[in-house]
Amino acid sequence: MNIVVGVTGGIAAYKTVHLVRLLTKAGHDVTVVPTEDALRFVGTPTWEALSRHPVTTSVHDDVARVRHVALGQNADLVIVAPATANTIAKITAGIADDLLGTTLLATEAPVLLAPAMHAEMWRNAATQANIATLRARGVHLVGPADGELAGGDSGPGRMVEPEEIVEAALALIAPQDLVGVRLAISAGGTREPIDPVRFLGNRSSGRQGIALAADAAARGGLVTLVAANISGDVLAESRHPSIRVIAVGTAAELATAMTDAATTADIVIMAAAVADYRPASVSDQKLTKEQGVLTHLELVENDDVVAALAAARVAGAAPEGQTIVAFAAETSESADERRDRARRKRGRKGVDLLAVNLANAEQGFERHDNTVEIVGDGGEVVASAAGPKREVARVILDTVRSVR
Repeated sequence: MNIVVGVTGGIAAYKTVHLVRLLTKAGHDVTVVPTEDALRFVGTPTWEALSRHPVTTSVHDDVARVRHVALGQNADLVIVAPATANTIAKITAGIADDLLGTTLLATEAPVLLAPAMHAEMWRNAATQANIATLRARGVHLVGPADGELAGGDSGPGRMVEPEEIVEAALALIAPQDLVGVRLAISAGGTREPIDPVRFLGNRSSGRQGIALAADAAARGGLVTLVAANISGDVLAESRHPSIRVIAVGTAAELATAMTDAATTADIVIMAAAVADYRPASVSDQKLTKEQGVLTHLELVENDDVVAALAAARVAGAAPEGQTIVAFAAETSESADERRDRARRKRGRKGVDLLAVNLANAEQGFERHDNTVEIVGDGGEVVASAAGPKREVARVILDTVRSVR
C-alpha cells in the first residue's frame, strides 16, 4: 500500500518515528510529508532514512511530476500524526499553503488523524466544531488519549501510541473479507527440554505467524494465536482486540492448544516450526560432561500436529468447510525439488494448502522478509509471494479466501 504520513509541529512527532518504522516493516511504501514546524522536532534525515524516500515541505520541489498533487492522487491512505489543533483547523478550512495541505486536498483516499494538543485546546469549542465537520466529511480519527502532556499537564489530548495508529490505519485499508471468520494460527518455534538449562529448538522468530494473525485481524477475523517462544518485541506486533494469544513452549503444548482452537476455527494455519523429535527423558538436574550422557541423546518422535488436525476434520471434529494451511521450510536450492517435496507433504498431511519456503542462513527464519510458493489441490502452485512477511501473509490469506 502507498501510505502518506503527514507530520505536524508537535512534540508527539517523536512517536511518529516509530509509526513510520512499523508501517515500513509491514511492507508498505511510506512517504513522509512534514510541515516546516514538524522539522523543528524531528529532522529530514530521520524521515528519509526510515521511509527511503526524499522528504520536502515545499510544493515547488519536483514540479515536473506535479508532486504536490501526485502524492495525494497515488495514496491508498493518508495519516496525519500528530495532528495539531492548527493543522486540524487548516484541514477543515481547506487551506493548502504547504505540501501536506495540497496532498490532503488532492487525495480521495481515506484520511486518518491522530490528534495531539493540550487538553484546553482539544476541549475548545472551535476544535470540537472542526472535529465534527471533519467526521461529517468522512475523515477518521484515532484518539486522543487521556494522559500526561507536555509541560507536566494531564488530560485529553495525548497522541495515542503508534501501534494503535497502525491498527486503526490498516483496518481502514484492509479488505473486510474475514468478518466473523474464526482462525487458529500457530507461530514461533517449539522447544523440547533436555534438562533445566538446555533444549532442542529451531531458529523460527514467529514473525510470519504474527504477520498472518495481524493481517487476519485487520480483515475482521477473530484469531486465536498459539505462540511458541516468541520474543516480546515480535509478539507486540500481534496486539489487537480480535487476537487472543495462548503462549506455549513444547510441541505437545502446541498440539493441545491448536487442537482446542481448531474445534471452532473456520481456518487453521500452522505457521509454527514444530520440533519433529524430543528427548526420550528429561533430567530434572543439569546434565554434566562428566556424566557423558550429552554425547548420546535418545530421541522419540513427536506427533504430527497438522496431520492430526486434518484427521480430526475428516472425523467431523471441526466446523464444516474448515480450511487447513501448513508450512514447509526447505533447504534445497532447487525450486523443482522444493515443489516436489511440498506436493508430497501436502498429500501426506491431508491439508488444503501448503506454503513452502527456502530456509537457510540468509532467508526464511529470523528475517523480516520471506519468499513462499503455495501448493494447492492437485499439486499446482496456486500463488507465490516475496517480500515483507506482512505482504506474504496478505497473499496467503487471499489464497485461503479463494479456495473456501
